[in-house]
Amino acid sequence: MLLVALPTPSRMIGQALSERLGQQFVIDNRPGAGSNIATEVGVRASPDGYTLLLATSSNAINATLYEKLNFNFIRDIAPVAGLQREAHFMLVSPSFPAKTVPEFIAYAKANPGKVSMASAGIGSSPHLAGELFKMMTGVDLVHVPYRGGTQALTDLIGGQVHVYFGLPSSCIEYIRAGRLRALAVTTALRSDALPDVPIMSEFVPGYEASTWYGVGAPKNTSAEIIDKLNREINAALADSKMKTWIADLGDTALSGLPDDFSKLIAEDTEKWAKVIEFAGIKAD
Repeated sequence: MLLVALPTPSRMIGQALSERLGQQFVIDNRPGAGSNIATEVGVRASPDGYTLLLATSSNAINATLYEKLNFNFIRDIAPVAGLQREAHFMLVSPSFPAKTVPEFIAYAKANPGKVSMASAGIGSSPHLAGELFKMMTGVDLVHVPYRGGTQALTDLIGGQVHVYFGLPSSCIEYIRAGRLRALAVTTALRSDALPDVPIMSEFVPGYEASTWYGVGAPKNTSAEIIDKLNREINAALADSKMKTWIADLGDTALSGLPDDFSKLIAEDTEKWAKVIEFAGIKAD
């Protein structure tokens, strides 16, 4: 049984593992509390390899965002394998006066407190990507949180807000249709889906922000089980069908060893802690 907070990646990897291992994976969606409900069920499960957790970058964010959690993610989870990494695009409407990141920074500094930044909610990955941008550039943007990204995109297109750090799965068609302008992509490499969009670090050295997904198991799960699952997940990610699905989303695969995924979790937890503390973000 694969416990998840977000269903889309889990369906694909669950199906792939079912086919490879000859054992049905049941997807148990446990949304709520910023993925903390699913995470707690996952870390409290028996360490027998039959209950896994779809871990996300929200877990790294929540470690600092929430003051009282009933678990410590790094301590209580055994990383198995990364799945995929999703970039953000820094988006403005076509009518916004800035056409590049340097122009946007100059405009924001010339108009402090007058440029609004939408997000999918307090502590969401678009919010943190924007706060990292503010921290690294010194611009003053007014945060406007929404309950999800759909309304944020609608208001961005309509000009009610000025900038949004959107995920490609929700905004890529708007960019291709010319209804939104992508100033930069937030990952270390350009997006294969939109290769003409420059990377943020060309203008803000050292900037990187992304959403990632991976698989974790309860602590004390045996190394033998973790290694077997890691091999099968990496093999699934190498399959042409899975590669196409990930590429169509504008994402990149995160194949690697359990230690690679563990390092990613630790580094992101530390990075987002600094941003949350800098911005004084508190969970709702």
